[in-house]
Amino acid sequence: MNQVDKTSWKYILSVFQEIWGYDDFRKPQGEIVHNLLMGKDALIIMPTGGGKSICFQLPALLKTGLTIVISPLVALMENQVKELQEKKLSAALLHNELSSLEKRKTLVKVAEQKLRLLYLSPETLLSPPVWKTISEPELKINALILDEAHCLVQWGDTFRPAYRRLGAVRKALLTSKAPAEKISIAAFTATADREAQKIIKETLELRQPEIYRLNPYRSNLSPKVCIAWTPKGRKQKLLNFVREKLPNPGLVYVRTRRDSENIATWLEKKGYPTTSYHAGLHAEERRRIESKWLDGEIPFVVCTSAFGMGINKSNVRWVIHFHPPSLLSEYVQEIGRAGRDGLPSEALMLVSEPTGWLDPEDKQRQNFFTNRARSQLLRAEELIKKLPPTGNVAAVSEKFHDSAIALSLLHSMGKLEWLDPFQYHIKRENNTQKSDTSSPFKNQTRAARQMNKYITTKACRWQFLLDSFGFTQDAKNWNCGHCDNCKI
Repeated sequence: MNQVDKTSWKYILSVFQEIWGYDDFRKPQGEIVHNLLMGKDALIIMPTGGGKSICFQLPALLKTGLTIVISPLVALMENQVKELQEKKLSAALLHNELSSLEKRKTLVKVAEQKLRLLYLSPETLLSPPVWKTISEPELKINALILDEAHCLVQWGDTFRPAYRRLGAVRKALLTSKAPAEKISIAAFTATADREAQKIIKETLELRQPEIYRLNPYRSNLSPKVCIAWTPKGRKQKLLNFVREKLPNPGLVYVRTRRDSENIATWLEKKGYPTTSYHAGLHAEERRRIESKWLDGEIPFVVCTSAFGMGINKSNVRWVIHFHPPSLLSEYVQEIGRAGRDGLPSEALMLVSEPTGWLDPEDKQRQNFFTNRARSQLLRAEELIKKLPPTGNVAAVSEKFHDSAIALSLLHSMGKLEWLDPFQYHIKRENNTQKSDTSSPFKNQTRAARQMNKYITTKACRWQFLLDSFGFTQDAKNWNCGHCDNCKI
């Protein structure tokens, strides 16, 4: 089938029904599918479990050419591609854990235009062999899809700096394609507040994007915040909660790899069947843990934020945050793993007592992340004095330690622009227009304040979340009736 000439709505619906087996789209899936078939940019904010992937997979399968899906985690890519391949659909993935032979085979399929969907990370997209293949003039690219787009905001400045270069990808690819060719960009996420939406639109250089927003409220999900007065008391509350919820499946979220390993070991010694999960584990071990949890062999895992994105388990009954997350968007993503089947589920967050005298852990942890952000910012401002005004990322990275992060921060501060995904140019300031050199640090401190306000609010927690994510009208006079504050 060629582009949208045969995509009458009746035909689109019949393909959707044949592949996915549903009678009709949920709102606003149909509108998003139509938008992407028309080749328009879009920003889509839909709750976890809302059927986001169908919105870009269906247009990709209906059109001639390749749709590139930029995804943050290998597990997320593997799950989506596996489901597509089981449906006999032309999808593949590329990541560093594949063998050289597997990578070459996939790149050959791309070059021969035998794929409709290619999943990869930002780093893999910008690797030389992949970039060379997708830049070939004969290869038709329909769209760039950024899945889990909140990761651009959450990780783009200091953890995954390749995210900050994605805005230059479309322009660079089009220079090698036919003059009439167009490439649309669509960003999908479950959570993005006003500031996050602004960062996503500006960084990706979206062109007059259609914006689709569904509020994140889940009537079956009951959030609760509980003070743990001492470190020992925090562990006891975790133990009591897990004991009460088992054998129902759940998740325990912590902030660091070390915490994941220590807490999992402690619970195992107490006789609870669990294990640790974090990004530092070998790929095979991560896949093994995911499979055991999905199959019910272990009822819960003690994990960092690396776990859960795109892993579809409908009967998760509980999520507990042993530590507060750094971002509200991260929090809503993670509690959204629970209750996808619509049945009642609980989300508990444990926090230190407000003064920090009896348990200073939360304050110490927040201070650590704040100080790290400040030092990274200072290093970036020092590096700008040494960098050539125009340069290449790879060359600079060889010469200066952590320069990729520094370049990302300079872009975030408005001091740098990308000529293409590999070449940068430092902007010269004038007296009338100065960049905000502290903007990334301000974003982090703003996020920390917002999380603290959520922890201490006496209002309905869902009302607070709706207002924070820009659904102010929905939040007016809101009382969910099932969060801890509404039950008082």
